[in-house]
Amino acid sequence: MKKFSTCIIVNLILAGLFSLLTISFHLDISAFAFLIAAFFTLVTGYVSYYLLLKKKKDNYIKAVIRIFQYEPFVLISAYVMRRSGNVAPCYVIDLLTSLLWCAVVISSLYILFLLREKNLDSLNVAWAELVKKSQTRKTHSSFSRVKAFSSDYRRENASVTLKDIFREILEWIDALIQAVFTIILLNIFLFQLYEIPSESMVPTFLIKDRVAVFKTFAGPKFPLSRIGLPYIQKYDRGDIVVFRNPHYSDDRKSEVKTFMSQFIYMITLTLKKTNVDENGELKYDPLVKRVVGLPGEQLMLMDGTLYARTASSSDFEAVEEESSWAAWNLNPLAAKIKSKIKDIPLSSAEAENTLLIESERRKLNFEEVKKECLELSERFKNISLTFSHSDVTDSADQVFNKSSLVIFTYLNNYTLFANVNDISLRLLTVSDGTGQFDRFMNDWHKNGMFNDNQLAGGDLYSDSRFRLNLMIKLVVGRLIVRNAELYAGTDNVTDLDWKTDTVRLIQQEKAQRLFNYIAHMDQRNMPVFPANDSAGNAVYIPENSYFMMGDNRYNSLDMRHSYDSRIEPLTSLDSYSVSYETNMEPRYVAREKILGKAGLRFWPISRFGLIKN
Repeated sequence: MKKFSTCIIVNLILAGLFSLLTISFHLDISAFAFLIAAFFTLVTGYVSYYLLLKKKKDNYIKAVIRIFQYEPFVLISAYVMRRSGNVAPCYVIDLLTSLLWCAVVISSLYILFLLREKNLDSLNVAWAELVKKSQTRKTHSSFSRVKAFSSDYRRENASVTLKDIFREILEWIDALIQAVFTIILLNIFLFQLYEIPSESMVPTFLIKDRVAVFKTFAGPKFPLSRIGLPYIQKYDRGDIVVFRNPHYSDDRKSEVKTFMSQFIYMITLTLKKTNVDENGELKYDPLVKRVVGLPGEQLMLMDGTLYARTASSSDFEAVEEESSWAAWNLNPLAAKIKSKIKDIPLSSAEAENTLLIESERRKLNFEEVKKECLELSERFKNISLTFSHSDVTDSADQVFNKSSLVIFTYLNNYTLFANVNDISLRLLTVSDGTGQFDRFMNDWHKNGMFNDNQLAGGDLYSDSRFRLNLMIKLVVGRLIVRNAELYAGTDNVTDLDWKTDTVRLIQQEKAQRLFNYIAHMDQRNMPVFPANDSAGNAVYIPENSYFMMGDNRYNSLDMRHSYDSRIEPLTSLDSYSVSYETNMEPRYVAREKILGKAGLRFWPISRFGLIKN
């Protein structure tokens, strides 16, 4: 009994110290933390020490057991509440409070161990008898539950039946509350359940797949604090991880809101999602992606191939294993899997067009392009001589400007291809139209010489964008010259002449193919990342940071992209470069943002199994 009394006293001292550390002087929700912790500690002391031990009131033994079952849950609630206010406690307070909570949990578990039925006989015979009676009643509760709802039994034992029903309801509520808090603690420190919200990891994961993520070795933290278990887990390329979405704000208010939404998500076993942004849209947080870039690497994604280099190797080399999980064309997948995929981003024809455009771009010869650009400029100049021009030059005469050079937007409101007919007519009539066309077609080589033995811009990605810019210029230039020829040929050019002209049809078909390619190219390519410094020296992913992408590359808004888009030129090597709308903004993820590795798919049952990286 002395051991038991000592444990009660130690527990109360620890809980009292914990309560003192939850004191907040801010007029927000954190002020209630101390009230909850202190009140529960006082009740614990009054019932367990004063009534049970001092006053020898044996009938309180069951209440004492229940109190110590709830103590960890009540105190962790106070812990969270203290950190849900506008001002966070300092690191030392966080550390001491976390350690005290762990000590309280250990002491309460030991007290419950001493109060187990088989230990009570040696502790206190009267307590043992009371607990045995309670356990006997619970043993028959399932039978009583069925019996209590029997109409004959209710007529014969109405008062007993109501009492049994009420007791049974309380037992269920008690069991439910303890189960919920147990799940929360398991989710914080051991594992967590997630539902796959999108098709970014097809075919590895489908929408509504549910996975278990093991967190213990990933340095899990106490809720809303910086205190937790040490980082043990290291990640390899190919590991599937769950991590906090770095695109969203991580200020205090957002973190509290996220924690509460995850709390609801956990206790409903991934059925209820309440984590929404300021617009009411569901947040994609956390994310499930695959680790593809490791600390000490510099990456580049080119035509669907991931390249990496390190400080010990100056040359980019293809990451061979990447091809085993990167999904570019979903069309060849088995019919059983395809039937469960809602969105297949590219058709077989579009996938084939992508490969064709990339092949044409790689084969592009700078000298041949330069020669054709000069020829097109000369042809347009000769045709333009037959047209009258404005003698006044002003800003409205600038046909090729920031807006007109846009080749692609997500809303498709305006593009260079769509406006090429209007551009052609304006160039024939505005002042210096021939000069503007010449600069558009030829400035790229007048300011520097390019040859096929060197990469324009110094790397594959920059070179590819420069070449794509030239491919687009050739198509636009050919259309403008052909339009000018049609305008100059006769005053009776009909709509049918425009629609059936073979030269225009061929170039329009090429324009459509280029447009379709540009619409998806940011999913298939990524510039050198991290970018080189201002002196051109390579920069690498820092220690304890990783780069992630979704397997379904055409349908994954991942660490390659921002949630905001902008218009930018295809290349900085041409002052008249065409532009497009992009959200390319790669970033790496710090280890502390990673919640753990996805280890088990537990739903649907037909896809149950360990996740192989």
